[in-house]
Amino acid sequence: MANFELIVFDWDGTLLDSTGTIAASIQAAAKDLDIPVPSDERARHIIGLGLLDALRYAMPGLPESRYAEVADRYRHHYLSRDQDLLLFAGAAELVKDLANAGFALAVATGKSRRGLDRALETSGLGQYFQATRCADECHSKPHPQMLEELMAAFGVPSATTLMIGDTTHDLQMAKNAGAQGLGVTYGAHPRAALEAESPLFCADDVTQLGDWLRVNG
Repeated sequence: MANFELIVFDWDGTLLDSTGTIAASIQAAAKDLDIPVPSDERARHIIGLGLLDALRYAMPGLPESRYAEVADRYRHHYLSRDQDLLLFAGAAELVKDLANAGFALAVATGKSRRGLDRALETSGLGQYFQATRCADECHSKPHPQMLEELMAAFGVPSATTLMIGDTTHDLQMAKNAGAQGLGVTYGAHPRAALEAESPLFCADDVTQLGDWLRVNG
C-alpha cells in the first residue's frame, strides 16, 4: 500500500530553477526605486511567500503605499527573464512518472495565479496537476489554507499527503496542515534551515528526490 495518495509540489526552486532570478529581480526592483537593496540571503528567504509577506520581510520599514510600485518593477525584471528559465534536470520526467504511477498531484505556490498558469503552460506540465493553489487566492505560506483546500478537493487525509518544497515556509505549511513534509536543498533555503523543520527527508537533487519517492511513496 502506498504511503501517500496526494503529492503537492512547490514550484519555484523545487521544480523550476528560478530562485536566483527571483532574488535578482527583487534586488533590481529595489535599486530602481532607490530603496535599500536586500541582501542575497534576505531576498532568497522570501521565495515562496505571498507578495505582502515577502515585501514586509525583504524591505522592512517600507510603507505599504509603495508595495504596488515595487511589485510592478519586480514583475518587469522577472518577466524579462522568465522565458529563459528551465525546469531542474529530471523534474519533468519525475512528475510524469508520478502521474503514471497513479498519485494525485497538485501545486501549492507563492506565485500568482497568472504567473503559475503561464509557467504550467510554458513547461508543459499543466496536464499532470489536477489542482493548484496560489498566494493571491489563499493565505500565504506557512498558513495551511493551500494544503487544506487541496486535501479537501481530493478527499485525501493529511496523513497521506506529502508536501515537497525548497523552503522552510513549505515545511511549516505542511506541519500546520498536519501533512508530511519533504525538503529539497537545491532551491532557496539551506539544508540546515530545512532540517530544523524535521522533514521526512532532504533531497540534494531531483534524482535523489525520485529515488526516495520510489521507495517511500
